[in-house]
Amino acid sequence: MATETHDRYVTDSYERDTDYITDRIVADPQREGEWPVEADRYRLVVARACPWANRALIVRRLLGLEDVLSMGIAGPVHDADSWTFDLDPGEVDPVLGIPRLKDAYLARFPDYPKGITVPAIVDVPTGQVVTNDYPTMTLDLSTEWTAHYRDGAPDLFPDGRREEILEVADSFYEDVNNGVYKCGFAGSQASYERAYAALFDRLDELSRRLETQRYLVGDTITEADVRLWTTLARFDAVYHGHFKCNRVKLTEMPVLWAYARDLFQTPGFGDTQHFTQIKQHYYATHLDINPTGVVPAGPDLTVWAEPHHREALGGSPFGDGTPPGPVRADERVPAADNPALPLLGLSHA
Repeated sequence: MATETHDRYVTDSYERDTDYITDRIVADPQREGEWPVEADRYRLVVARACPWANRALIVRRLLGLEDVLSMGIAGPVHDADSWTFDLDPGEVDPVLGIPRLKDAYLARFPDYPKGITVPAIVDVPTGQVVTNDYPTMTLDLSTEWTAHYRDGAPDLFPDGRREEILEVADSFYEDVNNGVYKCGFAGSQASYERAYAALFDRLDELSRRLETQRYLVGDTITEADVRLWTTLARFDAVYHGHFKCNRVKLTEMPVLWAYARDLFQTPGFGDTQHFTQIKQHYYATHLDINPTGVVPAGPDLTVWAEPHHREALGGSPFGDGTPPGPVRADERVPAADNPALPLLGLSHA
């Protein structure tokens, strides 16, 4: 997610700037723009509020990369210029030694003209940003970092189904992942109504797909599920009201709501959600949409702990693998900010 002042209202419709830093971190770098996979060399910078960053956070945890790829967490309310490390002591990232993510971008590109986005991976020795190309970032974590996976790590991007996974993920990116933003930042009634119709048409289509299968592709969790879920997780808390995506709530879409709860209750998904920061970011940062900056008290989040009964469809979240262990102490979400976690017995502070 960008600092978002640079990529909205290009016309009467919202247009996301997707001109990312496309360098990659790979096991065997062969060409310019490829960096070597190395333990303890890089820092993944995220904001828990951001759905795009949440993808990387989930994949890192599912694969068990916490001990080789450290994580910096920016605060939920940034300014028009940069995400900031205001959650850390002294408001400085303890590993990178910088107060603003922008400093890592400028360390590599002194005249960097684009938005300062998360997720980003920073090279710790130089303090320079390596990449902010979030779609490729999670695919590389799922294919290039295999030497550092935990025992029992799932295959989120299985070789025989990669084309289908990307096809399915691409089918809902524009209308759902980006579609909620098209609704929220629409510059005219007509553009809003187009985005609204496309969003719910696609959600209806996804509901039909998931009515008879537990996951989007195959019998296990894949990259496609990660990409859809981070939008669904924010739907009722933010997109339904703040972005005017209000035909129905997620809790009123039976198939998608059960699917979302199934993943929420799977270690690696729900235990990465900080609903307080999610709401703070959208309602207190988008002051053109919410001028008062008032953050809503609801919705009730304990409903995420309700039974989903999706196991009746078969499949297994991790296939032949195993769930990740407890969240490391310094990365736990307090129970007050995700009250379903203690009800499920998942890790919480």
